[in-house]
Amino acid sequence: MTPLSGTPTVDLLVTGAAELLTCAGDAADLIGRIPGGGVAVDAGRIVAVGDVTGYIGRQTLDATGMVVMPGFVDCHTHVVFGGDRASEYVANAAGQQPPADASVGIVGTMADTRSKTVDQLVDDAAARIHEMIDAGTTTLESKTGYGLDSAAEARLLEVNARLAELLPARIISTYLGAHATAPGRDPKDWTADILNQLPGVARQGAVFNDVYCDDGYFSLAQSRSILEEGARQGVRAKIHLDAYSHTGAASLAADLGAVSADHLNFTTDAELRELAAAGVTGVYMPCLEFAVNHPAPLDPHRLYKAGMDVALATDVCPGAWTTSMQLAIAMGCRTGGMSIAQAVRAATYGGACALDLQAETGSLVPGLAADLQVLDVPSHKHLAYRLGRNSTQTVVIGGAVIKAPAMKSAIGAGVE
Repeated sequence: MTPLSGTPTVDLLVTGAAELLTCAGDAADLIGRIPGGGVAVDAGRIVAVGDVTGYIGRQTLDATGMVVMPGFVDCHTHVVFGGDRASEYVANAAGQQPPADASVGIVGTMADTRSKTVDQLVDDAAARIHEMIDAGTTTLESKTGYGLDSAAEARLLEVNARLAELLPARIISTYLGAHATAPGRDPKDWTADILNQLPGVARQGAVFNDVYCDDGYFSLAQSRSILEEGARQGVRAKIHLDAYSHTGAASLAADLGAVSADHLNFTTDAELRELAAAGVTGVYMPCLEFAVNHPAPLDPHRLYKAGMDVALATDVCPGAWTTSMQLAIAMGCRTGGMSIAQAVRAATYGGACALDLQAETGSLVPGLAADLQVLDVPSHKHLAYRLGRNSTQTVVIGGAVIKAPAMKSAIGAGVE
């Protein structure tokens, strides 16, 4: 059939969805649900959503009976690491002590990570990120933090940069030198080293500067000095905050205009309101809380009540190894009491807010990057309902259709 004269032709047309979810920031129902909607994509950008019958696609995806929605934005990950902590995990789950030779905690992973070459770390992380993409994640943050000396942290920034070049997903690099202090190091000396390293981390591709502010990690004063110096060097603030104790660092995050504050288990309601007023996004990680059997799980409704934008993330790391944002949605609904609309929005638009990328990705809005997925389920509700299943059939990143077999081949190429 010959297109009518004047009918616009676009690179990609997604049609016939049972549900199209725009997840637009102003969506009254949080997810912008459009029954029977479609998406028109050209030059890597969304040009139309909803009724796209007036377009001809050079390539067409038939989404009949399925769900079309934004790609997930996983805004908090520790995806670059060496080794694993399986022995520690299963021992803790059974109420036992880990065996003497087990890698335990951040320090155990530090040793495993330092023992790997850059090529090995790239290869290991690429395999994990492939799993993430295959399950619908199109943008992710990747933190350093398992080097814990200046040279090792610089290597992890190099890994992040190479992953961003190699893989189709958008990868945002975060410097987390202030994750912990290596055994035998004076915390004051390590803090001084971090401050000395900060002028160079932006040149190595770091967008954000993160600190783990909590009892036994970095004090409020140390966190302030690190985040303020990062801001002076043009690296924006993020913060791990109040996971296991109340630190008072919420005011610091608000004062500095941190892009996100993550964990928030012991943050007070008044402090949450302060964060909301400052435009700080709260990041909820229910898979992490499940994996560590957290003694005081976060109630995400406290964040909503305070007026915060909320993001969901996997927090993929050796202590809570999941690459699935679909599992994070299911956990957020069942263990956190989120509505499915809240969880889907938090996994897309909310995650983009936590990376200050809401004007680029996280929703299906004309002008934004064409980062989307097609789910082979009839309703978005199945994301919370079908536990452990990967419902993502197709992934599109920047207008390019990503197919799993070809993607696996691409990831393997050039990674030793």
